[in-house]
Amino acid sequence: MDPGNILKIETLDDGWRDKDSIMLHACFQLLSDCINKEELLSGHTDWEADEKHRAAKSEIEELYVWWQSYKERDIPDDDGYEEETKMLLRLIHIRWALWT
Repeated sequence: MDPGNILKIETLDDGWRDKDSIMLHACFQLLSDCINKEELLSGHTDWEADEKHRAAKSEIEELYVWWQSYKERDIPDDDGYEEETKMLLRLIHIRWALWT
């Protein structure tokens, strides 16, 4: 088991980043780790237990697919920043379901 106080963000290099960018990458790294390393979607959670769990699973899958296809822009713009913030908020709303 890895230490809980270290997060390796695979999508970032060693270069400088502003904290808003790090926050985006860190949150989606946590989602990716939960799915890939902790087997969130095939583990102990009964995703068919009720509508809340079914909706959470669907949201988790959509967010994961979005992140896997995410392409960072060389020059940030308002539309891209707005979309990233929207996806971060969606992730925060289902954080209750990210336990294994």
